[in-house]
Formats: sequence, structure tokens, C-alpha cells
Amino acid sequence: MNPKLKKPKFKESHAKAFKRFGTGMTAAMLAGSLLAGCSSGEKTAVPLEQQTGQDTGVKQTEPSDKSQVKGASASENGKGTQAAIHEQSSTVYYEVFVRSFYDSNGDGIGDLKGLTEKLDYLNDGNPDTHDDLGVGGIWLMPVNPSPSYHGYGITDYRNINPDYGTLEDMKKLVEEAHKRGIKVIMDLVVNHTSVKHPWFLEASKDKNSKYRDWYVWAEDQGISPSGTSAAGSGNPWFERGGTHYLGTFWEGMPDLNFDNPEVRKEIENIGQFWLKLGIDGFRVDGAKHIYENLQSDRGTATTAKNTAWWQEFRSSMDSVNKEAYMVGEIWEKSAAVVAPYLDGAFNSAFDFNLADSIISAVKQEKDNNLGFTLERTNQFYMDKSQNQFVDAVFLSNHDQDRVMSQLGKDTNHAKMAAALLLTLPGNPFIYYGEEIGMQGVKPDEHIREPFAWTKSGGEKGQTTWENRAVSGADQATSNVEIQTRQADSLLSAYRNLIHWRNELPALRDGDLKSVDTKNPAIVSFVRRSAQQTVLVLHNLSGQPQDIPLDSADLSSFGKIIRNSSSTASMHKNTVILPAYSTVVLQ
Repeated sequence: MNPKLKKPKFKESHAKAFKRFGTGMTAAMLAGSLLAGCSSGEKTAVPLEQQTGQDTGVKQTEPSDKSQVKGASASENGKGTQAAIHEQSSTVYYEVFVRSFYDSNGDGIGDLKGLTEKLDYLNDGNPDTHDDLGVGGIWLMPVNPSPSYHGYGITDYRNINPDYGTLEDMKKLVEEAHKRGIKVIMDLVVNHTSVKHPWFLEASKDKNSKYRDWYVWAEDQGISPSGTSAAGSGNPWFERGGTHYLGTFWEGMPDLNFDNPEVRKEIENIGQFWLKLGIDGFRVDGAKHIYENLQSDRGTATTAKNTAWWQEFRSSMDSVNKEAYMVGEIWEKSAAVVAPYLDGAFNSAFDFNLADSIISAVKQEKDNNLGFTLERTNQFYMDKSQNQFVDAVFLSNHDQDRVMSQLGKDTNHAKMAAALLLTLPGNPFIYYGEEIGMQGVKPDEHIREPFAWTKSGGEKGQTTWENRAVSGADQATSNVEIQTRQADSLLSAYRNLIHWRNELPALRDGDLKSVDTKNPAIVSFVRRSAQQTVLVLHNLSGQPQDIPLDSADLSSFGKIIRNSSSTASMHKNTVILPAYSTVVLQ
């Protein structure tokens, strides 16, 4: 918050956490960017001090306490050199906008019963079948009651949007998902409520209400309602009843006051409510904006205050389910700013930089040092999280133009983006429709259009709440019905890649070590788990590539165990990699 806002004292647990971050992480959080990309070719480390002009606190060494490293030490490529393996046990998640997915009752709006009916499309629970995606988790975009179509302004945190069904429908969804080995996480949207939430309605009408201090009012704090929102542009203060409330994201979403201990306790109770119902965790919306509301708030002190709150929340969730998965939306370019949230708060943070790198690499058909940068970033996060970090990798989400639109409808590029995503460490997140090449460009309604099940779009279950203004142009080919029949479709590529990942321990749980083939068209890296070590080669180009495996890093890999093209081959110590293809070697 603006430092001028005078509010109740921050509780003791927050202060202790603030102190902990104040020394070890201050320099790291001040860094404008942890990593800088190198030019293609020789991958040379650039000291972070030279990149930022500051001491970031990042050390390029193995952690001293290897007893905390996930997995065991293993020989590097069979050469006998011992190196710690930092496993990231993972599963593939599927982001679902319920409104657009599958309609069970014919009203044109997707619902929870419809999603339950289509769980077998996501994972039928049988690893021997290959006509499902094979995902191990789903992320539900907001399903709470809300006046907005997207649901990010909530009016009741303990109930289900009547458009989507009931609490009983939610329980049934979770039960059926668990039968198939699918975890269910849901959006946790607690930076703000809707202006139509009963708390806010009472707070705005009665200054003596107990809910008045649950929100942030400029006049109550004796400050000027001015400044610039940290989440966008413009003044985040809005008038109601002669006074001004803070709405970091939008006028219709007033910020909750987390300096009020009653607010914090209520949010903890809400989280526990859903875990007790059977939910497996949360995707945390706007995680860094609990206190970072104004541009003037941006800094290490506010980051420490944010992370202290999420540590408190995590501790509260642990009392119900210590295995609950929490992934934060921390939209930052600097790894040094993201890192504190991974220390006792979130298991993962969405990797926005990596998403940009993947899209850029496949568009340019050229390695942009993706593996080198990712290895370095993961090492940093592992160090800062006591080796508990799991990456959350993705290509796009509900706030970004769809991948197929970003790639100019190039299916080969879309397949290579999927191949990169699904062979990297951590939990890959697939945005619904990505696997069939749905298009979509902002405004937001056009990147959240109805999912295409069939060519005609007129069958039972098709959602119609919104016209398919963008993706509808390609519905004849970009649908589940048609692509299921095509062995070379984008959907088939996603299914195959996810099954690779589920079958190979190194792809599922391994860490990543970058290797250099000296070929700018090739993205290459080694994935290592305690059980297996593999080499992954991606040919991003439209031309076949011959890759000699004669360097010390590559020479021990002699057998292709997975390939996306039947014409991939190996002759002596050279891999012949067809255009736009991926191979995995052991």
C-alpha cells in the first residue's frame, strides 16, 4: 500500500517474515532482471552484476545442504561426475473456463456437470488408452457467484455461480476427477471482491459498519485519493457515497484491506473451506497486489509484506492439507522479485518470461538460449525455496492472445511450442482450446470463446454464450471431432507429448541441464531424474538437421526412445532430425 496509509499494525508473524527477507533478499529483489539472454551460438554466462549494475545475491553454485535436494546424486551422462539432481515432481494441468467448455442443460452456458461429463476427454483414468489428453490436473477459472461473465469479481466466496451449478455439483466434479487421477485447483481471487458483494454494499452505506475497514477508503485514512494503479494505468480511487475506495484493477473490484486481521482470518477460513470440500489447491490471482496497489508501492518492503501474508495463508492451509498445491500469478520479469514468494508461500509461480521465450523461439525458428536461461533461473529458485520449487510453465492464458493467433496460424510452430512446453521441468499448464489450435485476440471475450467439440458446432453440449468471432473462422478444422481422427493433428501431438511425459520419469520429474549442439536451429537440453537421464532435441526449423553427438555432454546418448517424426533416425553418432520435430534419446 501507499506508505502514507495509516492502518492497524501488521501482526507479529508478518513482521518476522519481513525481517527475514530484509537482509538476504533485498539485493536480489532490487535487481531489474535476473537473467539476460545471450546471442545464439556459444552460451556464455553474463555476470548478473554486469547486467544490472547491482549485487543480486545470486550464486552459481550447488546448494551447500544437499540433504534437501529432491532426488539423489547421479552420474552426469554416465561419465561419473556427481551432480545433485533437483527433481520437480510434476503433472500437466488444463486451464478451464467453465462457461465456455461444455453445457449439460442446453442453456448455452458451460457448467460443472458438463465438465464432469467431459472428464474422460482430459483423462479417462486408463494409462493404456491414447484418446484422452492424459492431464493430471485442472485449474478452474472462477466458479464463485459473480455479476461478471469472467467471475473475477466475487459476491460469495463459499458458493458456486448458479450459471455453473451447485456445491453438490462441485463435490461431484472433484470426486469424479479424483477417480481418474485428476487434481482440481481453483482460482482464489481475494485481492478484491465485487462492488456487489454484501460486505462492500454495507461498507459503502454505513461508515460505522464492521465491514467499513474491510476495504480501503482514502478519506478514512486521511489521504488524497490520487496516484497510479500498480496493476494498470490511471487513478485507482473511485467515488462512492462521497468517499473514495481503492480499486487496483477496476472500479467494479474494490480492494480488500489485508492490514485488517479480520480480513486475513476470513480469507484463511475461505481457503480451508474449499480444501475441506476436496479441492487440491489454488491458483492465486494477482498475488503481488495484496499490498502493492499503487506504483509508489513497488519495492522490496511491499514485496516482503506480500510474501509474509502468503506465508501466513500457506501455514493455515497446511493445517487442512499439507499437500495442497498453490501457484501464484506474479506477473514479473525479474526472477529476483518472484523468488521470495517461493519461500514458504507458493509451490510455483507462473513463468511469464519462459512463455515469451518459447513463443519467440518457435516464431524465429531459432534457439534463444532457452535451456541455458531456464537452467540458471531454476537453480536460483531452488536455492531461494530450499529446493522445494516447482516451475509453472505455460504458453498463454486467459489474459493473453491465444498461441495460435500469436503464431499466425502456423500449425508447425504450434506443435513445436507444445513440444517445448511439454518437455520442460515443472507443471505445464495448457489453456483450454490450445490443443486444437483455437485462435483469439483481445478483447478478453475473444480469448475466452466457446470450446469447439465438433465441426458443425450444433451438437449437444456446445456452449453458445458468446459467438466464436475469432476461433469460429477455423471451426471446420480446429475441433476435437476432426483432429481426433487425424494422426498428424495438433491435438494428436498434444496427446502424444503428454503421454511421453507420463511414461518417462526424466520428462515428468527431472531437472534440466542445458547442452549446446552448436546448431542455432536446435533447442537442446538434458532432463535428469533419479531414475533416468535423457537428451531432448527440438528442431525448430523447416529444414532437416544433422546433429553430431560427439561432445562430452552428448556422446553417451545412443538410442532414440521417443520421436515426433517417423523419419527421425540415428547413424553412428549423428541424429538426423526432420523439420519441425522432436526426439528424446537415452
